[in-house]
Amino acid sequence: MAWVYLIIAGMFEVIWVISLKYSHGFTRLTPSIITIITMICSFLLLAQSMKSLPLGISYAVWTSIGIMGSAIVGVMFFHEAITPLRIICLLMILMGVIGLKLTAS
Repeated sequence: MAWVYLIIAGMFEVIWVISLKYSHGFTRLTPSIITIITMICSFLLLAQSMKSLPLGISYAVWTSIGIMGSAIVGVMFFHEAITPLRIICLLMILMGVIGLKLTAS
């Protein structure tokens, strides 16, 4: 169940990053509220997953879901550039997380 909590926490991280963008520096009420609520949900689920998963793996997976999800959303909805170098960097993040998982005891 810890992995489910961790993956959902990562999804909430992507949602709060998107709503943070729409909040325009916390000057718009609804996106600001969504940001705060989803941040809290993300942190609570991360904390729940850390009860049984190692700290390094938990944090690496959580942040990588946020990084990769935000990058994908940025390309798809905010017209951010996608370049071969960006793809390589995202793949390196993914390989790093997989490497951490495979080498965990």
